[in-house]
Amino acid sequence: MGITAKQETHRPGVFKQINKAHKTGRHRSKGAIGNEVKGKTNIKVISKQIHKNLSRDARRHQSSQFRKKKREEVLAQKRNLGGTHSAPILICVISIQEDLVVEQIVSKFKNADDTINVHTSPCGITHIRYFVIYLIIPRFKQRFSIIVPPIGNIFATLDAVKVANTVLFVASAIDIANEIIKEEILDAWGNEVMVSCLGQGLPTTIVAVTNLDKLPSKKRQDYKQHVVQTISKWLPEEKVFQLDTPIDSLNILRRAGTQKQRTVSYKAKRPYLLAEDLKFISNKDSADLGTLMVTGYLQGLSLSANGLIHISGLGDFQMLQIDAVDDPYPIDKNKSNKRSGSVEIDMKSDISVRVLERTDCNKQESLESENIPDLMDAEQTWPTEEELAQAAVRKKKVVKVVPKGMSEYQAAWILDDDAENLDEYSENESDDNISMDGIKSQANSEADMASDEEEYETITISEAAPDESTYDQDIDMIEEKEAMEKIKQAKLDLQFPDEMDTPQHTLAKIRFQKYRGLESFRTSPWDPKENLPLDYGRIFQFENFDRTRKRIFKERQELEGALPGWYITLHIANVKRDLFTAFCTLDNRPLIVFGLLPNEQKMSLLNIVLKHANSYQQAIKSKERLVFQCGFRRFLASPIFSQHTNGSKHKYERFFHPETTLVASMYAPIIFPPCPVLCYIEQKNGSLDLVATGSVLSANPDRIVLKRIILSGHPFKVHKHSAIVRFMFFHREDINWFKPVKLRTKYGRRGHIKEPLGTHGHMKCVFNGQLKSQDTVLMNLYKRVFPKWTYEPLLLTEISEKEDNMNID
Repeated sequence: MGITAKQETHRPGVFKQINKAHKTGRHRSKGAIGNEVKGKTNIKVISKQIHKNLSRDARRHQSSQFRKKKREEVLAQKRNLGGTHSAPILICVISIQEDLVVEQIVSKFKNADDTINVHTSPCGITHIRYFVIYLIIPRFKQRFSIIVPPIGNIFATLDAVKVANTVLFVASAIDIANEIIKEEILDAWGNEVMVSCLGQGLPTTIVAVTNLDKLPSKKRQDYKQHVVQTISKWLPEEKVFQLDTPIDSLNILRRAGTQKQRTVSYKAKRPYLLAEDLKFISNKDSADLGTLMVTGYLQGLSLSANGLIHISGLGDFQMLQIDAVDDPYPIDKNKSNKRSGSVEIDMKSDISVRVLERTDCNKQESLESENIPDLMDAEQTWPTEEELAQAAVRKKKVVKVVPKGMSEYQAAWILDDDAENLDEYSENESDDNISMDGIKSQANSEADMASDEEEYETITISEAAPDESTYDQDIDMIEEKEAMEKIKQAKLDLQFPDEMDTPQHTLAKIRFQKYRGLESFRTSPWDPKENLPLDYGRIFQFENFDRTRKRIFKERQELEGALPGWYITLHIANVKRDLFTAFCTLDNRPLIVFGLLPNEQKMSLLNIVLKHANSYQQAIKSKERLVFQCGFRRFLASPIFSQHTNGSKHKYERFFHPETTLVASMYAPIIFPPCPVLCYIEQKNGSLDLVATGSVLSANPDRIVLKRIILSGHPFKVHKHSAIVRFMFFHREDINWFKPVKLRTKYGRRGHIKEPLGTHGHMKCVFNGQLKSQDTVLMNLYKRVFPKWTYEPLLLTEISEKEDNMNID
């Protein structure tokens, strides 16, 4: 029934409930979104179709296929290891006891089986006592090569380990000379080898014990367990084999041919070979230079004749061509491995030589290692209009009161002079603040260890009393004073790091004119291209180091040339006769060749992460001359040390203290990481001690290393929010000069200089809290430091003089 004119509608009263209207807020409602997307396909449906999400059964099947593929790849690698189409398995036999005769171990492998074919390669030079023993085992369908580096020569041992597929560590259960049981498994030489080889990077390892059959049968298992416990410190979960009978030798060879190979990164990304045949041919135009022909099995990656190679102890060289020679040690003599290429017949030896690749002058890499700096490049070019416009947009105009003579750029590094608001100060300690109690205790303990290392050493003395009249004749007083001064400086650096006394008779603004203050060490900007030394004009720099490294590694996988496993001859151009003669005079030393990646012959600023060795308990001063082995290179340099931290700026360290990790920066050839590093220090008597191990971090000249000095003052009068400080400066103009730099205290207060008082260095300072009378006021100043150009490659002439006296405690 409709509403007529006489009827009145219901009017709700004031107490009628009215529901609140729905408001979607800042976002749209579901209905509004639905109206906008009508007819459009849901993006989740599209992504699901693209990724093709599999069901549970399909995912299980896919995982099983991946596992099967991975298993097949591992099995194929094992089957190919030491086979017909690959290089022999190179076993490096190392004795961890200095008195063990390793030649007896090699003879046991020769007699391991009646079907073994034994060949000996004397490295092509008759008077060199360095041999490579080849064992061809038809029943295994594998072949092995054995090398024995000399005991006592650590550099020769490290070179042999670099090219080896398997390292066999051998220990003897008895002392053959005295025929007694050996309680010490690892002697001084064994510890030296273990530390160095682990720092360099070990391939697959095997541990064996010989002369175990000469012990009583009841003691053999206990002694074997004793060896396992000793070796587990260096090689955990490593099984120990017995090496006495032919069956034992055959089991070790079987183990070396079937176990999973451990990959060493810097070797797997480069081609390398062990030279077993050498021939030197002098150039027609120069008798001092010649072509060195190196023959051996290529391993790692493929090698191109247009690339560069590095010979340990000789340097970097170019190649003329690469030849393929018939494999002299085939498993099946009826089958010969023929390589594609032009064939030349040597009528004297009836050996066919196939030229794989000759050098292309347009593609060959240059040996240029340094830039030729142009002094005119140091001039500042005038900026373009676009650069001026961009700078005007980015720049924020701020009016500051700065000391006279300070540039606008330097003014950006300091705080505002009129900052009176104390709310900005924080109660927390900054990154640079230190705990004096902890440092004193640490300094005392480490300094005592360092002093004990200097005061005591193991020597052999007679029972008779020393002759006081001749006692001082063997003491070098100059060396004693230098050692004492170095220990004092190291102790002082631990107790009061970076603290320096302000000179009283020289203006501080002149003495520290190269230093500047930073508002924040972590966030304040520092231009990496400002005030660079002239040596920076000689080095190379990458636009993006990590991207270049990844690109080079990817391209090397697809490089054409001689393939791994081939028996090849390298024609190396322009080798100095003196270096080759020096190598010929060294006994029992292997010659190894590594292929260089692009740009690895060029100089740059190399940054290396180093960890202090536990065996060397002395502090190393920055810029001290050290010997480095970076992968396949050895050189001398005087690096600067800095903290290994994140961020764009890194604090310079004056000393490399024990049990610490730092970054060493120096001018050196580029080496792409990962690459292990060994660091040695040369003693006064010519011996080398291992002081640190680590790895290559980067080749980045833009790494900013800042040297910090701390000027300290003491409160003279203390008020609630201010204090009068003295002994930080001694001249009124110095206070005005460093007035913009903020202050801190050892107890965590923050402040700044308000005004000088008098003319003798007293100043009024404002802090964010009341100081304690025993507190110390500090001011941090920074300047950028650079290493010196001290790079010197360690060639065979220098190595032969040092390696005889090497000693690692």
